[in-house]
Amino acid sequence: MSRCIQLAKNGLGTTYPNPLVGSVIVHDGKIIGEGWHYKAGLPHAEVYSIKSVVSPELLKEATIYVSLEPCSHFGKTPPCADLIIENEIKKVVVGSLDPNPKVAGRGIKKLMDAGCEVIVGVMEEECNELNKRFFTFHQKKRPYIFLKWAQTADGFIAPKENLRIETKPVWITNEFSRQLVHKMRAEEQAILAGTNTVLQDNPSLTVREWAGENPMRIVIDRSLKLSQDFSVFDESSNTIIFNEKETITSENLYFQKIDFSEKIPQQICTSLFQRNVQSVIIEGGAKTLQTFIDANLWDETWVFNGKSNFEEGIKAPIFKGVFISEEKIKDDTLRIFKNPNS
Repeated sequence: MSRCIQLAKNGLGTTYPNPLVGSVIVHDGKIIGEGWHYKAGLPHAEVYSIKSVVSPELLKEATIYVSLEPCSHFGKTPPCADLIIENEIKKVVVGSLDPNPKVAGRGIKKLMDAGCEVIVGVMEEECNELNKRFFTFHQKKRPYIFLKWAQTADGFIAPKENLRIETKPVWITNEFSRQLVHKMRAEEQAILAGTNTVLQDNPSLTVREWAGENPMRIVIDRSLKLSQDFSVFDESSNTIIFNEKETITSENLYFQKIDFSEKIPQQICTSLFQRNVQSVIIEGGAKTLQTFIDANLWDETWVFNGKSNFEEGIKAPIFKGVFISEEKIKDDTLRIFKNPNS
């Protein structure tokens, strides 16, 4: 099952809206086949693992391990439960149940009805963590939310506005941390920034220092004060502008009207859920980040700590999270926290 999880992670960033799934086939204590789900629309992990077996006659005596319950419905591909049954694999070991209402235990039932021995819940916690985006989307009807920012050693995320010379980012962290941020962008479906961040930094919010697809860009611009000269309007990726004035759709630039007198994070999450967005990075600025924190709409916080000091400026957001991990990135430190109440 550990190998299933390892394989499944190869699909991070390419399987949306499908989950990450890995599959391993074992015969007489040895792995004879393995595979993972590469991309939505392509075969599922079980298909690749079964096809990879050099001696198909061994399948009748083999055990198939899969990190997520095999599907039982016809989508873009046939049901994997049917494929397992057709190949007469008698023992199936499953990591976690699929929360998707189209599956939700039906795959397990189909296998058991066909006479398969099914074991469920092996490394379940790790398998649930693997598909935290998929599970959050189906169970909470919203995307999995990452808060991300860089802060100086003295706790500032930006200098004072009057100290800025140009409309571009003021780097706090090193190039290796920035590369990791671009990797993160390639793995998640959307990225969000507020008006002030666009005004001050003119970010493109795209993937440049890593290989992968650009995330959907989301900008909160209440009164539509941003001119279309800013990089977020270059139509290099799908972009949504949440505002209080108008709803307009054109090519891959969308203006969506919301009620700014109501809870903004909740409205944005509802809209993203309706668009089948399973994950979003909230990248700033301080006001936008704090708004999501105060609404308790976040799952993980990634704080990149640089070694420089600003002495004055815009303070980092205030939050309470459970410390998960710490990683040194040359002279930077990345600390990751989880929301204990999400």
